[in-house]
Amino acid sequence: MIRPFLPLILAASLLQAGDSHLVYFGCYTNAKSGSKGVYVSRFDAEKGVLGEAELAAETASPSFLALHPNKKWLYAVGEMGAPGQKGGAVGAFSIAPSDGRLSLINQVSSVGPGPCHVSVDRTGSMAVVANYGGGSVASYSILENGALSEARSFVQHEGSGVNPKRQAGPHAHSMNFSPDNRFAFACDLGLDKVLAYKADPAAGTITSQGFATVPPGSGPRHFAFHPNGRFAFVNNEMLMTVTSFAYDAAAGSLKEVETVSTLPEADRGKEGFSTAETVAHPNGRFVYVSNRTHDTLAVFTCDPSTGRLKLIQNVPAEGRIPRNFCLDPSGRWMIVAHQDSNTAALFKVDAESGRLSFTGRKVAVGGAVCVRFLALD
Repeated sequence: MIRPFLPLILAASLLQAGDSHLVYFGCYTNAKSGSKGVYVSRFDAEKGVLGEAELAAETASPSFLALHPNKKWLYAVGEMGAPGQKGGAVGAFSIAPSDGRLSLINQVSSVGPGPCHVSVDRTGSMAVVANYGGGSVASYSILENGALSEARSFVQHEGSGVNPKRQAGPHAHSMNFSPDNRFAFACDLGLDKVLAYKADPAAGTITSQGFATVPPGSGPRHFAFHPNGRFAFVNNEMLMTVTSFAYDAAAGSLKEVETVSTLPEADRGKEGFSTAETVAHPNGRFVYVSNRTHDTLAVFTCDPSTGRLKLIQNVPAEGRIPRNFCLDPSGRWMIVAHQDSNTAALFKVDAESGRLSFTGRKVAVGGAVCVRFLALD
């Protein structure tokens, strides 16, 4: 059950606490989840205390979120489009500094159907969206008031993969900017490709730049750069693997280093599992992947000189269908969203080993599928 929003005086006192964050949750809004939109909690990283989730903005199925670098705006894809729009929707929201509530600035079309991922570039000048249903990507300028322009670029992916059930056509699943902000990379599950785009933040446009491949039938989903900028990691939803790439920043190109399983040896090769999210620890020594139908989190050590990974832990996610998860800026804590359990769980990260331990704290969040930390000044 979602509790009423905290009184303003209490909220203000929490926001002034040291080491304090807002935590936003993107959710599916349907009868099963009971969710109404984007939710927000407060998190004290010093004490490891996660507050109850409160409704921040009512909006249709905001399944993925991105925060602007200025901490004033939040962007959300809506997998159900607004009346009169082609495809799904992308919304811009202002963040109230007093309590973290969101106010809609504007909403524009994602152009293609089934938007599932949004990212904002490092200067806060543009946003990019991946459309899973239509297998396409789009880019937008971010205007002075935080609003999104209409799409500045739209690219329809073409082709298919080896799995006729899942890969009959393209399915763009994520879109992420490179550390130097010159390129954006789209994982396409239907094509077994990670497509590179040259980004022009001033114009809000993207231009096709080539692609890298993963093993056939892998289904690349989400993407994360190593903090040193030399490597990147892609979780492959269909084969339950993660691929490491060496990154050539000058060319904006990726070269496969290795592909390893996200599952314990006893479960490898079994049917019915899929991965969801990839996150690199800020210290560069660990990489994490969620096994959403295995209901575990895979923990890897990472060699920062080679990009090679070693699986060291599969820890229960403490909920059903763990989707997106996020580390707090310090890397000491992880919050995991559980789509089918309608909860989110708090984990402690061991600073030396990278291993995860459940803190015993879960909060109710209906249909939770995305987590984003906003550090408070």
